[in-house]
Amino acid sequence: METQLLEVFRTVARHGSITTAARALSFTQSAVSRQIAALEADIGARLFDRLPRGVALTEEGRELLPHAEAVLDRLAAARRDLDDLGGLGRGRLRVGAFPTAVAALVPRAMASFRSAYPEVSLSLVEGVTPRLLERLLAEEADVAVVSTSPTGELDRERFDLRHLLDERLLVAVARDHRLARRRSVRLADLAPEAFVVGSATAENSLLRASLPSGFSPRIDIVAAEWTGKLGCVAAGLGVALVPALAVRGTPPDIALLRLHPDDESVRQIFAATVRGRTPPPAVTHFLEHLRAEAARLG
Repeated sequence: METQLLEVFRTVARHGSITTAARALSFTQSAVSRQIAALEADIGARLFDRLPRGVALTEEGRELLPHAEAVLDRLAAARRDLDDLGGLGRGRLRVGAFPTAVAALVPRAMASFRSAYPEVSLSLVEGVTPRLLERLLAEEADVAVVSTSPTGELDRERFDLRHLLDERLLVAVARDHRLARRRSVRLADLAPEAFVVGSATAENSLLRASLPSGFSPRIDIVAAEWTGKLGCVAAGLGVALVPALAVRGTPPDIALLRLHPDDESVRQIFAATVRGRTPPPAVTHFLEHLRAEAARLG
């Protein structure tokens, strides 16, 4: 049964006339008659009695009419909902991001997106890159901002990765540190320094991801949270590597130095979605805001 036949049936029933219904539908009278005949053949019953002036519903026609109206009304509602979804008049967006991307990049992109599409429900999922990718696969996030890892390449077979920016790492030292007035430093300058890190093993830490294998830093302090790590630096207990995306949260008693170009480390930042899944319209539009913000920060 085609829905057009139901629409023709409903229109004829409302007007009580094939001729009037044909004008309302911009069809010929014969086309309307053929479609009513096709529907009657499909149903296996006569739906209209042909009268000298117009038509009248049969008992079977009166039985079918509310069902036809319900089907057509539900289809119209579905089209409206899909139009709203495509135009972002409704829907949801769950954004995943690793911690330093939440310092500025992702919140600013979310803020501009919300300003453009206030009817879309927004939520943020924070975590490390491997966990974020797991949540994408589990459909617990719609898009995730992730970074390259020292432990292996990002899986390009399972994920679509859209490059956003290359992030450099800075060296955080106390304001009264001997190197604080320098604009850039060499790794050799940091050899006598203690490093404050966020992992006791440091195998997957930012430190091991960023320094060459020949450089062996002394690690005295382990502080998992950025506030604690930078607090230790400010107190003169050591130096730390700070991702450029996290600069916004750096306290005033910390000086940030660039590494010399020959020593600096860069990690790539991507927006990830699951390969093979059609991104919802909200994701497609959010990626535009994310790219724009990445361009400003980059």
